[in-house]
Amino acid sequence: MAEQNDFACMYEVLTRRLKRALTGQWPAPDLIVVDGGKGQLNQAVTVLAELGLTGIDVIGLAKGRSETPDGADATERSPERVFMPGRKNPIVLHQNSAEIFLLQRLRDEAHRKAITFHRSKRREKTLHSRLSEIPGVGPKRQKALLVHFGSLDAIRKATVEELAEAPGVNAGVARQVRSFFDGGDKAVSA
Repeated sequence: MAEQNDFACMYEVLTRRLKRALTGQWPAPDLIVVDGGKGQLNQAVTVLAELGLTGIDVIGLAKGRSETPDGADATERSPERVFMPGRKNPIVLHQNSAEIFLLQRLRDEAHRKAITFHRSKRREKTLHSRLSEIPGVGPKRQKALLVHFGSLDAIRKATVEELAEAPGVNAGVARQVRSFFDGGDKAVSA
């Protein structure tokens, strides 16, 4: 598996989002908060400059680092840091301040949404790829079957008659689907 390039991903996501603001599809943000330090912040600043956007503030929120002081057994965690363009050193907010809690919640929500999105895409890809192995079942029929039955497991358990009730699935295709799952395809998982 190829390594993920966080900077390239950030560049692509920010470019897409900000181009939508330029075309009027979405409103322009007042503030962009990136998850990371100077490198990630510089990537966001680069995208803004390339698109000629001004008046949008951008900051980077970097998690604290784990540090083990000389001769100590315990690991200490340094405070979270806020990086700003044109400023050499980060700002360290009080760790129990409303500001840091707000920024942490923003980051946590962004992580939650990204993880949920990627899981759903991975699940969708797995379902569609299994159904695409069935002769006569293309993308439209795959979607029709999934919408009609709600899950791959429900499709697997359906009778020929039930399968034929799905939009765009005739008796011949229904027999193909049933035959596929009856043919000992034990690798299919729900």
